[in-house]
Amino acid sequence: MKKKTLLAAMMLATLSAGAQNLSSGIDKANMDLSVKPGTDFYRYAAGGWLKKNPLDAEHTSNGAFTDLYEQNQKRIQGLILEYATHPQPKGTLGQKLGSLYNLMMDSVRLNREGYAPLKPTLARIAAIKNVREYQIVTSQLDRRGDNTMMFGIGVGADMRNASMNIVSIEQGGIGLGTRDYYLNDDAQTVKIREAYKAFMKKMFEMVGDDPATAEKKMQAVMTIETRIAKASYDKVTLRNINKNYHKMSYTQLVSDYPGIDWGNVFLQNGFPMFNEVDLGQPEPIHEVEKILGDTPLDDLKAYAEAKVISGAASHLSDAFRAEAFKFSSVMSGAQKDRPRWKRAVSGTSGVFGEAIGKLYVEKYFPESSKQRMIELVKNLQVALGQRIAEASWMSAETKAKAQDKLENFIIKIGYPDKWKDYSGLQIDDSLSLYENLQNVSEFMTMDYINRKVNKPVDKTEWGMTPQTVNAYYNPTTNEICFPAAILQPPFFDANADDAVNYGGIGAVIGHEMSHGFDDQGSQFDKTGNQRDWWTAQDKKNYETRTKVLVDHFGKVELIPGKKINGNLTLGENIGDNGGLNVAYRAFQNSMKKNPLKNKDGFTPEQRFFLSWARVWAGNARPEYMEYLLNVDPHSPNEARVNAALPHIDGWYEAFNIKKGDKLFIPKKRRAQIW
Repeated sequence: MKKKTLLAAMMLATLSAGAQNLSSGIDKANMDLSVKPGTDFYRYAAGGWLKKNPLDAEHTSNGAFTDLYEQNQKRIQGLILEYATHPQPKGTLGQKLGSLYNLMMDSVRLNREGYAPLKPTLARIAAIKNVREYQIVTSQLDRRGDNTMMFGIGVGADMRNASMNIVSIEQGGIGLGTRDYYLNDDAQTVKIREAYKAFMKKMFEMVGDDPATAEKKMQAVMTIETRIAKASYDKVTLRNINKNYHKMSYTQLVSDYPGIDWGNVFLQNGFPMFNEVDLGQPEPIHEVEKILGDTPLDDLKAYAEAKVISGAASHLSDAFRAEAFKFSSVMSGAQKDRPRWKRAVSGTSGVFGEAIGKLYVEKYFPESSKQRMIELVKNLQVALGQRIAEASWMSAETKAKAQDKLENFIIKIGYPDKWKDYSGLQIDDSLSLYENLQNVSEFMTMDYINRKVNKPVDKTEWGMTPQTVNAYYNPTTNEICFPAAILQPPFFDANADDAVNYGGIGAVIGHEMSHGFDDQGSQFDKTGNQRDWWTAQDKKNYETRTKVLVDHFGKVELIPGKKINGNLTLGENIGDNGGLNVAYRAFQNSMKKNPLKNKDGFTPEQRFFLSWARVWAGNARPEYMEYLLNVDPHSPNEARVNAALPHIDGWYEAFNIKKGDKLFIPKKRRAQIW
């Protein structure tokens, strides 16, 4: 497959030569020309857009990703409605799509049912007689999507034997998602924690508990989750690959963690027998053992009940959904819930992602876009190879291995070569939405387990659907993937010349390629195995250079009193740094063959960087910004411009940035990595 891709790229290498009667791709109305580029490049390049696009009540942030997502929601709705508005033969894909969407849209039925769909599940929990039975029941419920266990189990590539899958156990079980929300005491965190407690108490009351009982149950859940949180790894530690890999035999797992009934955990979740397991974080799993051993059974039941109710809240009556939104809005800052049709589209697409993706590609993704992407990816590979070759801080030995890894990238563009089979999944109109979603979860769980446990890694599998506005690099397969939906303006514009496309999608491609060589990706070889292929001195040089980004971004304060976590965001900041440098080199290479002229008052080089800034133009609510600073490994949008570009030499030359300008960084203090 790779050879075919590269061959196609070589055949297409000359296609852009005749494509120079194209627009600049730059709209001055999106800019604020009163701002000096060296003072605030973000507002210089995107200030007009920021003013013209204030946040509405529904959104916590906006920008290119949001715009494309919303556009896609309308497109996907149109695809679904072709089936949802007309009777379909039972068992066909069209019936399944249409029925699930209609179930999600039927507010009259959902309001009539109230929490009745949950009663059988809650009764199962209430009937539990001991801790052993508790573990059996919660494992059975998790198989059906209720997430009642205090940790996560899954299957994925073994990082040190990447051709084979391995069963994994990971920390989990905390409703607020990250440990900091249980342990920190700043004003916003306290506000979120209190909102979460109020939400849980309300959920218990809405399924029939009196206020005193609801309060007691809520406190029991908070006690359990806080204990798990205290033992859990923080976001930075979770990025440390070695600290999160503990491979052992199944026998050792049972011996070392006897407080958990592993036999039933895996049996009830549908796992076949297996020999080895990777236990990511030992400390929180040991804490779960203790919780199961010393917590009153009624408190454990309360925990399981809370997971069932809160997890189902958005799929029950309007009253339950309103409470769920009320809580989430405290964390996100959203002022208005998404309309029901958007939630139904998102939910249906979440279940039948590839089926909808196939329809989406057929209607909205021209083959010409895929071919242009193949060309761009090849050009970016060449450029990254050049920059590796020129790296003065790397030995010839390490360079050779880096080049070998680069040449062995698996490249996925647009859509998969084979589509997921949904023939075994049924959507039954006679069942409630909650019951159908339980059946969906069980189908997906069993499909996932049957395809992966004790099986080799399927390198043709995609981690995103074609309609996803995103891209990714996967270190254990050494692949870069660009779904169809991201290949649209402002990332990719078929009507714009190379300057804008290299600054947009080109830098995104370079970003994902650079992940293969970021602080995590650099620990994996060309086959996807975690292996140290660096000389000791090269590794030291690398860490010295990446620390420049840690220190620089760690000083950036975008909301009062809250700075970017330079360690948490390091991988993504390396991705941006490398992506910009590599895309700019690829653009310079293209200019040697096909020189571009100034357009709309901007040089080709200026248009490259303006395109990058336009990609990241976006407004965000303070609550959401604070949330991102706590949990997101990406730097906020503004920093991906104003903090990233000052490390790119070409940007200084393009805009004549001088010493004394606010964003100026002396050349010797700039990050020089890829």
